[in-house]
Formats: sequence, structure tokens, C-alpha cells
Amino acid sequence: MKVAIYSRGLDFEQENPLLVLLEELTRYEINILIYHQLLNQFTLPAHLQEKLTPFASSDELEEPIDCLISLGGDGTLLDTVTLVKNKNIPILGINFGRLGFLASISKEELASAVDALVNRTYLIDKRSLIHLESNLPLFGETPFALNEFAIHKRDISPMVKIHTYLNGEFLNTYWADGLIVSTPTGSTGYSMSCNGPIMFPETACFVITPVAPHNLNVRPIIVPDTNVISFEVESRADQVICALDARREIVNKSIQLAIRREKFGVNLIRLNENSFLSTLRSKLTWGLDKRN
Repeated sequence: MKVAIYSRGLDFEQENPLLVLLEELTRYEINILIYHQLLNQFTLPAHLQEKLTPFASSDELEEPIDCLISLGGDGTLLDTVTLVKNKNIPILGINFGRLGFLASISKEELASAVDALVNRTYLIDKRSLIHLESNLPLFGETPFALNEFAIHKRDISPMVKIHTYLNGEFLNTYWADGLIVSTPTGSTGYSMSCNGPIMFPETACFVITPVAPHNLNVRPIIVPDTNVISFEVESRADQVICALDARREIVNKSIQLAIRREKFGVNLIRLNENSFLSTLRSKLTWGLDKRN
């Protein structure tokens, strides 16, 4: 069995959980690839060092890999998606951050998570991705996202007008600070913070949610993800922000943009007890009522 480990970087007090994870993996004689910056951050014991192979990019994940372990918060897991690309490597998110909605496995569950990997007693959640197309190259080799695509005004610029079309048919003009197009996975993220609805991950849809719209009669709308959604932007400023998850690019307002469902998806590993509904209740206190 072979696994890879990725992290943006850990705090030094998180060195012990990392050692626990590595000890558990080596106890089962699992081959381990580890992100080179993470390997260089800590001075690991010699018996562990000799069993670790560093990697620096997605291209080095070509060999058959059973799992890619993401250590960090949800932002780290979103980075991991851009490493996996279309390689179909399942991702196991271990929460070394704060909320951990996507990376829902806690540090206290490290031993049981490794045991589930070895015995293959985990579940796979298949998640859809969103793909960006434009008349200029954006986001290099990773023009896709797990959570959302967003158009946003810059800094203190005035509101923007975003003319939005479904398969070429006019949908609406949004007068707002920005516009979010979210996947079902992303419906519990930025879109939810802007009063968008929560969608079950397996739902085949996009959620279009305006950011601070200047209209009382504009609300988020759910559309099938078979649609191609395109945009034309008007702004007093020359530039706007385009974002895919936590990545962003500053672009000219005349850019042509369209999004669709990505041809491939991503596989997220979860333990049997970590269902979507239980995560909603535990992480977002959904339905919490002190009277009950």
C-alpha cells in the first residue's frame, strides 16, 4: 500500500500528531510519499526519515497511490484537490485547522483512520468540480475548483454589474459586490455565508448566489449543472477579481468567462460515522435549539 501526505505547513505544536500518523503508517509497512516542505519543516527521527520519500509536485504522484492524506484545514484540502487533478486518488482530510468541514477527521482519530485505510472500511464520497473557461489563460493547469467560482469587485471599487446567461439565454443582471457559482460541496462555504442554500453533496446542480446585491428581489437560485453559465462584467473600475476556491486572479473587466461542470470529479474518504448530516450538526450547529 502507498499513501502520500500533503500540508501547507504545520505549527510546531502539531509535530506530535504528525509523528503519531507516521508511526501508525510505518507500523503497517505502508510506503509513504511526503510533501518536501513538510518533511523539511521538522527534524523527524531517523527510523522514520529513512522510510519517507519526498515529492514536490503533482507530476510525482503518477505511480499508483491508494490515498493522499491532507493535514490542515479545509483550505489545505482544497489545495490537495489541485494536486490530485484527474488522477482519481482518494483524499483523506485530517483536521489540523479550525472548522474542518471537509477535513472532518480529527487528530484524535488518527489511529482509527489509518486502520480504516488498511482494512478499507471507509466510504468514498464522489464530489463534482466546477471548471472555468475564458478567452485568456487563467489558473494555469488547474482551472477547476471543488467549492466555487466567484467574480468580485476589487477592494473599495463601486458595485459591478454582472450579466449572467444559461446556455446563452439571459438569466439576470446582478448589481452587487460580486457573484458566486457554487458546487453542492461549496454550498456550505462562501455561498452559505451570503445566504445561499445548503445542498447535499450528491445533488447535480450549481448554486448562483449574489454577494451583497443592491436589489431586495434578488435571491440565490439553483440550476442544473448541465448548464454552461457565462458572464459579462460592467464596472467603473478597469479590473475585477476572479476566484477559484482560495486562488484568485486580477483580470480586465472585458474578459469573457464561462463555467461548467468539470469532466472529472474528486473522491473524498470519510469514516462511516462522519455523515454529511452529522457534520452539519457538529460543525455548523445546524438545527441547534437549546429548548430541545
